[in-house]
Amino acid sequence: MLRRNQRQRREYLYRKAMEQKEWNTYEKKRKVVEALKEGKAIPTELRNEEAALRQEIDLEDENTATPMSHVDDEYANAAQTDPKILLTTSRNPSAPLVQFAKELKIVFPNAQRMNRGNQVIPEIIKSCQAHDFTDVIFVRECRGVPDALIICHLPYGPTAHFSLINVVTRHDIKDKKAIGTMSEAYPHIILNNFSTKLGQRTANILKHLFPVPKPDTKRIITFSNQSDYISFRHHVYEKKGGSKSLELREVGPRFEMKLYKIKLGTLDKNEAEDEWIHRPYMNTSKKRKVLAD
Repeated sequence: MLRRNQRQRREYLYRKAMEQKEWNTYEKKRKVVEALKEGKAIPTELRNEEAALRQEIDLEDENTATPMSHVDDEYANAAQTDPKILLTTSRNPSAPLVQFAKELKIVFPNAQRMNRGNQVIPEIIKSCQAHDFTDVIFVRECRGVPDALIICHLPYGPTAHFSLINVVTRHDIKDKKAIGTMSEAYPHIILNNFSTKLGQRTANILKHLFPVPKPDTKRIITFSNQSDYISFRHHVYEKKGGSKSLELREVGPRFEMKLYKIKLGTLDKNEAEDEWIHRPYMNTSKKRKVLAD
């Protein structure tokens, strides 16, 4: 198992290293195609490579014209199996954090909650890879208040870091109808207002935490972006009197998330590159939105 993981990691790093070379070739072929369509001369710097580039262009189809990215490898097999998630907390969790983790365990289908104990992050990641987990979720706190959520996709990454704001557990929701047995059916997922490239990347990370639901499931989970704050809501609906009207009931928990970092690697890889990180100067630009236009 260890040798297989090492081999797969080496193959992934090799594909990642070759990616820039493939994209450079793609840009050259694109310039050649544009010149031929417009009836212009081939750019001078490409004339020595023109014959080889045109031969590659003739052999391409819709699936091979655009080179694959290492980002595509991360979720290449995500649709083949249902996600399997390990959920854990920081060390010595407070009672509110433990309660919040218990509720998140039911929010994510096929999730297993583990008491952190004295285990370090590299040990947790290695154990999850050996047991075919697809994701690890860490929940952290500050003075008894959950304030961070880390989603680490296995085996290659990415790792998304979110801050948590306005966390309300199920029993704190004012609507007392929410208290009761929480459905564990696979939910429908609503992703709202993730229009930029980074927004689509974030939505991709979130949606792959959930398996494909049955069409008749009455459970809905919503991630709605507004000014780069992602609101998480959890509802169930019921049809009233056989009519087309629906009664929507919030189940909880509810909270807001704010993305502040995505790493191209797992959480135990300190050398992994930062794909995107929130910088201090971004706070001064009030009109700048990174998840939606």
